[in-house]
Amino acid sequence: MRGFVYILLFLGITSNVFSQKTTTNLKEETQIQTFLKVTEKIRCICLPSLPIQSCSFNMCAASSYLKSFIENRIKEGMAEGEIISKMENGFGTSVLNDPIVIMFQENGNQGMVDSIVYGFGPKILAKPDDTWINATLLGLGVLGLFGIYRYGTKKSREKTNSSQVNSQTPSTSTTEAIKEKIRKFEES
Repeated sequence: MRGFVYILLFLGITSNVFSQKTTTNLKEETQIQTFLKVTEKIRCICLPSLPIQSCSFNMCAASSYLKSFIENRIKEGMAEGEIISKMENGFGTSVLNDPIVIMFQENGNQGMVDSIVYGFGPKILAKPDDTWINATLLGLGVLGLFGIYRYGTKKSREKTNSSQVNSQTPSTSTTEAIKEKIRKFEES
């Protein structure tokens, strides 16, 4: 029963981690919807199998900053299709004054600046392929179940061995041994 609880806990935690959605500083509902649609169609820089929407700062700081860059474009009034197209083909030199682009420049990440200005190319588009994510989750699940099984069988063997050791030692002492203990006690 305890193993079943652990399995449910494990599956609950992993599903929350992998289904996490991105947060945004945008306040208007239409802007938030645009942000969610754009971040769903752009891939994470560090983990290409994930859309940037599911890529957290802990996983990939560059993608987190790109999400802020996308927020800035939405605040300027750019539409979903325009942002996606410009991510692929470039925003041009007009974005060099954006705080995120300036931060990339100050940190010496000219490659990211060039990609924003001239475009990331078609590889920036997220492909809706969850195969690797699902395979990874399945593998982790199987590994977890195997670990639980091994732990349970190890504990079962330990209990069996300890009960066998206890049954092999005599539980009652002979009368002579008891008399000897009493005699030693009386002498002292």
